[in-house]
Amino acid sequence: MRPSTGPPARTVARIIDQSESSLLDVIDNLLNQGVVLNADLILALANVDLVFIRLSALLCAADRLLPPDDRSTPQSS
Repeated sequence: MRPSTGPPARTVARIIDQSESSLLDVIDNLLNQGVVLNADLILALANVDLVFIRLSALLCAADRLLPPDDRSTPQSS
């Protein structure tokens, strides 16, 4: 039996490099890689949940979601 050393180490993808980057570089990297935002909103009164809303948003460049445009290639008749 192996001794327990805790949970395995996790690696996290870096959004920006170690060097200085502008806000435009950060936004460009986020749109190229894509970001998923999830949020839960609960409205309660007197400790009773009245409304539960789950919000999800996908932020990425449009070319990541849309199929390639075939108009750029010449078509033979």
